[in-house]
Amino acid sequence: MGLNELQRSIIELKEEKNAVLLVHNYQIPEIQDIADYLGDSLQLCRLAQRVEDAELIVFCGVDFMAETAAILNPDKKVIIPSQKACCPMAAMLPMSTLREAKERHPEAPVVLYVNTLAEAKAEATVVCTSSNADRIVAKLGADKVIFGPDRNLAYYVERRVHDIELVVVPDDGYCSVHRFMGGGDEAMELKRIHPGAEVWAHPECEPEFQDRADYVLSTGGMARRAVESDATVFIVGTEQGLIDRLSREHPHKTFLPAKSGSECAAMKRIDLGNLYEALLKEQHVVTVPKNTADKAREAIERMLLMS
Repeated sequence: MGLNELQRSIIELKEEKNAVLLVHNYQIPEIQDIADYLGDSLQLCRLAQRVEDAELIVFCGVDFMAETAAILNPDKKVIIPSQKACCPMAAMLPMSTLREAKERHPEAPVVLYVNTLAEAKAEATVVCTSSNADRIVAKLGADKVIFGPDRNLAYYVERRVHDIELVVVPDDGYCSVHRFMGGGDEAMELKRIHPGAEVWAHPECEPEFQDRADYVLSTGGMARRAVESDATVFIVGTEQGLIDRLSREHPHKTFLPAKSGSECAAMKRIDLGNLYEALLKEQHVVTVPKNTADKAREAIERMLLMS
């Protein structure tokens, strides 16, 4: 499919400004189509460190992702097309709650999901993603770990890492998109209609849905499974943007949403119009205070090393 005029204008402007476009899997298809790099949180964290030649990083994702890119690239300008692209889960972990947990469990290392704001990452021993959370927790060798903010990701880790107590902060942090899928009833009905289909649940999905799914996978894991599997129909328990990507990359396979309407409003705040404006005006610049960034960088780089 050919590019439209605005997409071509964005590409020309990007080249003129020596900019690199990092795009998360949950972005709209029109932005995915013109990405320099398209991936999940871990992939984009790694790529953010490798954009040595670019003078400008444009992050099409939500606030914590752009912050992470800025933290890893202190000498580059990082912009996000919409200041309204804010992840609700990242805002669910107040610093008072995290610091109180650290005071109650001073011996416990702190593992925080990358879906947190920079000030929280600065308090962490190491961060994690949905694709490596269980391995990061296991590698610490601790009997007790403070973990947050996603309660369902904590459940996923607890099922795979034994003899380690997770102190989950806050009590019930969650992703509204994955919670919306509930226990997976709609996915199971689709499985009945398509008996050869694979059901995938993201680790942010509710425990009941995780237990009923054929595979519990990060978005990166889903992208890999789509290549490896002999199945032709997949019931995908994550945000619609990944289904758009997989359908485009595997036109002879069918990808169905585990629950219709599973879209992240924050991710969809970014469109071609505000992406063009962001490039043209080099707005909105993402800044993280140096002291916070230095501490958060340690936790992020520790994750990259442990991964």
